[in-house]
Amino acid sequence: MDVIRFWLDHRAEVLALLGQHVLLAGLSTLVATAIAVPLGIAAAHRPRLSAPLVGLANAVQTIPSLAMFGFLLPLPVLGGVGSRTAILALTLYALLPILRTTITGITGIDRSVRDAGVALGMTPRQLLWQVEIPLAIPSIASGIRIAAVVAVGSATIAAAVGAGGLGEYIYRGLAMVDSTVILAGAIPAAALALLVDGALWWVQQRSTRRHRRRTVRGPLLAAGVLGVVGLSTWAVLAWRASDVVVVGSKNFAEQLVLGEIVAQTIEGTGLRVDRRLNLGGTLICDRALLSGDIDIYVEYTGTALTAVFNQPTGTSRREVTRTVRELYARSGRTLLPPLGFDNTFAMLVRGADARARGLRSIEDAAREAPRWRAAFGYEFLDRPDGFTGLARAYGITLAAPPTSMDLSLTYRALASGQVDLIAGDATSGLIRALDLVALEDTRGYFPPYDAVPVARAETLLRHPAMRTAIESLTGRVTAAHMREMNYRVEALRQPPADVARAFLAGEIVVP
Repeated sequence: MDVIRFWLDHRAEVLALLGQHVLLAGLSTLVATAIAVPLGIAAAHRPRLSAPLVGLANAVQTIPSLAMFGFLLPLPVLGGVGSRTAILALTLYALLPILRTTITGITGIDRSVRDAGVALGMTPRQLLWQVEIPLAIPSIASGIRIAAVVAVGSATIAAAVGAGGLGEYIYRGLAMVDSTVILAGAIPAAALALLVDGALWWVQQRSTRRHRRRTVRGPLLAAGVLGVVGLSTWAVLAWRASDVVVVGSKNFAEQLVLGEIVAQTIEGTGLRVDRRLNLGGTLICDRALLSGDIDIYVEYTGTALTAVFNQPTGTSRREVTRTVRELYARSGRTLLPPLGFDNTFAMLVRGADARARGLRSIEDAAREAPRWRAAFGYEFLDRPDGFTGLARAYGITLAAPPTSMDLSLTYRALASGQVDLIAGDATSGLIRALDLVALEDTRGYFPPYDAVPVARAETLLRHPAMRTAIESLTGRVTAAHMREMNYRVEALRQPPADVARAFLAGEIVVP
């Protein structure tokens, strides 16, 4: 009932995301069909082509979806954040089943049938169009059906690179640890896959009954035209009007709120805003800003210093900010004034354990760590200011290697007793909601993480009002404000856009 109520309350957004999902899956399948069917026919008649083509398509299938998006992001024209990257990735995944079934359909035709055609005086071209392709249609249709269903399922991951679709709800739900929002995206995605599978099965059955009576020149020509239309649409998707400002964000609750605060502030100037919120993480947002796929997002100074620019950690707030500002300026990006809070990493334990064992600092936790299990977000395990350096600085030894998992899920894992130590955000609303305790960093290991908007200098020059609007947020978002807003999103399940609107209207009052 909660999911149904969510759909009714957000019906316009649900329909929009469903439309985006269908577009992503449909275009990629059509483009893949237009490419793989001719290649399959050529490979069936030239066996030397078959092995390398199928091998290449097989190799593509072995690349995990998120890794594929990561490979494509830096590519000029074809890559970047948004729909074109998603369509390219989904097209590559759809090639193998169509290619294989096309080759199988052509090569599986009985030799006597071909011999009969030749005996009747058919040319190779006539034999292809009037005998081979009609007989191969059921096999080709089977491959298209498999490719379409795979595309519908894989399109949910496209939300990680700002391509939209029903994956938006899945990622948003993970960020908010809200099963209702996750199901709001997962259920229609699964239903769409079943619907596509059933519809294409029906088409396949009809093609099986009719392939002996009808030529397929028309359908193949239509597939080619649709492929051209798909590629044209892809080009349109890659174009963006110069008067639209694209706002990005990372994939956790605080970032969604900050993204909305920035977007709504810019909209207050009369500029049009395109939201690309819930992107995969720091490096995706950074690449998107560098390539011009987004114009602005909120970063943290310590994260920029260590994860973006690979500089050694620093403890001086002024020095870190100065260094980061200079490094951004070298690549045509501008570090705007800080919003007003420092979201440093917080090593978290359960409140009951902290009270029972007198745990106040990370040094205290280091004594207990040999009996503990830990779970950290993916970035924290790899970044220079992450667990490896922390363990070295405090002499932390765990009972087992830490588990890597989505950051938003680590809070629940800690509260439910599945792990004993996590690295969270100091401003997270779940600290209060789940009775967790942040341990003091007595040795000053973590650098300052001041929240700062980072924008493309070119965009700021083109829209001076945008800069003025963003600078009006300087110092307004305190740590207390951020904790309250995160609490409303993560614990009270309020939409990030509503929470941001309430903050800008001055309705969020904190001590």
